[in-house]
Amino acid sequence: MSTDTDLTRIELLSTEDDERYQVRDPIEIRHLLSTLVTRRALITARQNPGNQSFLTALLAVNNDGTLLLDGSAEETINEWVQMAAQLTCITQLQNVRIQFNVDTPVRIAYEGRPAFRTALPGSVLRLQRREFYRLQTPVTQTVNCIIPLSTTTGTQVTVSVRIIDISGGGVAVAVPPREMEFAPHMEFPGCTLHLPDVEPISTRLVVRNVFRLVNRNGVEMLRAGCQFLDLPAHADSQIQRYILKIERERNARERGNY
Repeated sequence: MSTDTDLTRIELLSTEDDERYQVRDPIEIRHLLSTLVTRRALITARQNPGNQSFLTALLAVNNDGTLLLDGSAEETINEWVQMAAQLTCITQLQNVRIQFNVDTPVRIAYEGRPAFRTALPGSVLRLQRREFYRLQTPVTQTVNCIIPLSTTTGTQVTVSVRIIDISGGGVAVAVPPREMEFAPHMEFPGCTLHLPDVEPISTRLVVRNVFRLVNRNGVEMLRAGCQFLDLPAHADSQIQRYILKIERERNARERGNY
């Protein structure tokens, strides 16, 4: 639970297939949370709103519609937890990201240790890595996409947005809040990808989902997952070469050879 990704709070704003990401059935939610108890999965619980977080675990899923979260050995942490209006709980289960919110945690004693009782969440966000995480572009390189837009007055403008991650099938781009409208099924023809050491690639993008990301410092960003349409025949191999190059460089750095 130590990476920035793990500590990023994700909110699904819109998608063409909500059931693909959100679990709402109470029976399925109880089963999923009970599995976290059985697996003793570590959970990062973040104050919402706020930036404080602590490591915890689910202790029990009760028949009365409540769950128990483990408290902290540090009393100062327990004090702010019991004052929190909401906690966002983030964990992983078999390479699937699990995230849910619990409201107004009530401090109790459980087997002689501090713990917190809350109501079961009404929904659970479940994200397969293959659905959400692709090759994350290096922060040290400028990797962007030029998107032509029509304003309400009919004027044509172009906007450069940062590519967060990329695969052979599409990209996720960072959308500054309130500056651009991205919604599922919206299409943007005439887009241009700019990858390092690769000729500009022209494509049409169609938006599939939009998430709000809030990092550990409270900085907010909108992420729009987009699919490539009308990608030129040679572009797929160019994108794959770029992905392989970045992965080789990362592997070399991890081995200390770069």
